[in-house]
Amino acid sequence: MKTIRLLTGLLLVLGWNNYAQKKNFEVISPNGELKVSIVLDDKIYYSIHINNEELTSKNHLALRLKNEILGLNPKLTGSKSGHIKEVIKPLVPLKFSTVANDYNYLILSFKSGFSVEFRTFNEGIAYRFITAKKGEIEVLQEDFAVHFPEDYLLHLQQPENFKTSYEEAYSQTKVKDWKPSDRMSELPVLVDSKKQYKILISESDLSDYPGMFLKGTGNGIVSTFPKVPLEFGPDGDRSLNILKEANYIAKTTGTRNFPWRYFVITKNDKQLIENTMTLKLAPKSELKDVSWIKPGQASWEWWNGASPYGPDVNFVSGYNLDTYKYYIDFASKFGVKYIIMDEGWAKSTEDPYSPNPNVNVQELIRYGKEKKVGIVLWLTWLTVEKNMELFKTFKEWGIAGVKIDFMDRSDQVMVNYYEKVVKEAAKNQIFVDFHGAFKPAGLEYKYPNLISYEGVRGMEQMDGCKPYNSLFLPFIRNAVGPMDYTPGAMISMQPEVYRSERPNSASIGTRAYQMALFVVFESGLQMLADNPTNYYREKECTDFITSVPTTWDETKALEAQTGQYAVVAKRKGTKWFIGGITNNNQKDRSFDIKLDFLAAKKYKMTFFEDGINAGYQAMDYRKKSAVVSNQDNIKIKMVRNGGWAAVLEEI
Repeated sequence: MKTIRLLTGLLLVLGWNNYAQKKNFEVISPNGELKVSIVLDDKIYYSIHINNEELTSKNHLALRLKNEILGLNPKLTGSKSGHIKEVIKPLVPLKFSTVANDYNYLILSFKSGFSVEFRTFNEGIAYRFITAKKGEIEVLQEDFAVHFPEDYLLHLQQPENFKTSYEEAYSQTKVKDWKPSDRMSELPVLVDSKKQYKILISESDLSDYPGMFLKGTGNGIVSTFPKVPLEFGPDGDRSLNILKEANYIAKTTGTRNFPWRYFVITKNDKQLIENTMTLKLAPKSELKDVSWIKPGQASWEWWNGASPYGPDVNFVSGYNLDTYKYYIDFASKFGVKYIIMDEGWAKSTEDPYSPNPNVNVQELIRYGKEKKVGIVLWLTWLTVEKNMELFKTFKEWGIAGVKIDFMDRSDQVMVNYYEKVVKEAAKNQIFVDFHGAFKPAGLEYKYPNLISYEGVRGMEQMDGCKPYNSLFLPFIRNAVGPMDYTPGAMISMQPEVYRSERPNSASIGTRAYQMALFVVFESGLQMLADNPTNYYREKECTDFITSVPTTWDETKALEAQTGQYAVVAKRKGTKWFIGGITNNNQKDRSFDIKLDFLAAKKYKMTFFEDGINAGYQAMDYRKKSAVVSNQDNIKIKMVRNGGWAAVLEEI
């Protein structure tokens, strides 16, 4: 017996020594092109390669807790690897109704009760911390440190501080020029190797933890996080001042999965548009019954100043009952599912239970049901925080959804607020659209009643919303999740002649550009931002816009260059839509597009293109039609700040 015990002990020691001696690991993508190489030394280091070319070198990761640093002098106790191949069917399919999730994984377990899991997909790499600690832990900082072997180009959104609505315009800088003293950047960040590859960096499964920001080091990037706010003071009707912060970024349960840090790695820019990495790393849905969640379009009154006019408007327009009934009639006529009632529907922004008597919300809900149009109510986040029971009341009223605004933070307290809101809203079968929001990071899959986020420099910015900036959105912001950009302007101008003020709101870019946005941009709730009067006047454009779905079975990027142009085809059932947009390039852009993605049938193609004078008079467009098949090529031509939009229907 003593001999057996000695032998067992020897085997255990040998087993531990094997682990202790093993310092190098690799995880290779299913197609063999991507590789993450991991080295265990004084820290946990990793490098990323594609086709044997090093993209990032000697990156490291760590989780700094109150009394220890997970990842410093790591002691390996075990490893587990494998391959997963499954099919995901998102409940709100923004790109694909069926997503193949195929990856190899490695889980490294260490002393001190933590693990690090790596996953390698054909389109990217991700990792996360997993802890198994008793009680609560305080996270002082998380090290996400990435080093670049060359002076890559970075596409960033750089706020002044952690109070941000993620609406900053994109800026570009070289790695060596982004100093630690410069402004940080929000996620997502796009890295251009200036050779062939681009790297999109973001996060998923963000829960009970702050959102990550990045700072430059002169040769790479490092993470930074907002600290936990402890005391608040008043700051108007829609915000709070943070008076005191903790010295930690999160206080959380000691046994948990931490957010995924991911890199989408592409050989061409089309892959950025088609990627589904946030979904692949997101948690499974917490909702069993999702039949009540109905994505769709919405007529919206704020951007156009609630100002319908003309011979059929025999009432004083504004935030009143007659005006909202007019919006409901418009939505009903064109099959738009919702109207949004923005600020002004209630007596006070701080009281969600007392409607403006000029509006008569109860009558509008009744009238909307009669016309098959749902009502969405705007609220400040602070009012919701103080009246979380309002969802029960809104369900009793018959409200379909809420648009919640001005959060402007992504610390742990606010991240938890998002989840608390969508969970409570789901209990009462109400969907949520967050404005003044951070970027999508997986909560929209855990609670699919969260059907869109703003967190984008959209048309609310008026002259601050230029195609120059918006041409980055399909490749960066919209590449990580739904985006409430609020398109649909019927008054179009080129930038040098732009004038706009409510109620006569206008957009920069051509009419065809505005129409194409409904195809190119992704949102479970897609706004029609302009005045019903303008939509009636421009009926053939409105007929097209209101025929565009908000969820899709298939997405195919046809032509794409970040910040320059995007031409995207999307399928719903047997019907295809194509949208093309371009920036302020002074020369017209033309593309020969192969239609070989179509089924082997003939299609009637109805399309809208920039008119001959659209480069100066942005209102100029042409509507045309043709019969095409999968054997054909079509020519798409776009002027500066222009667009092209089409629907293809089987004959």
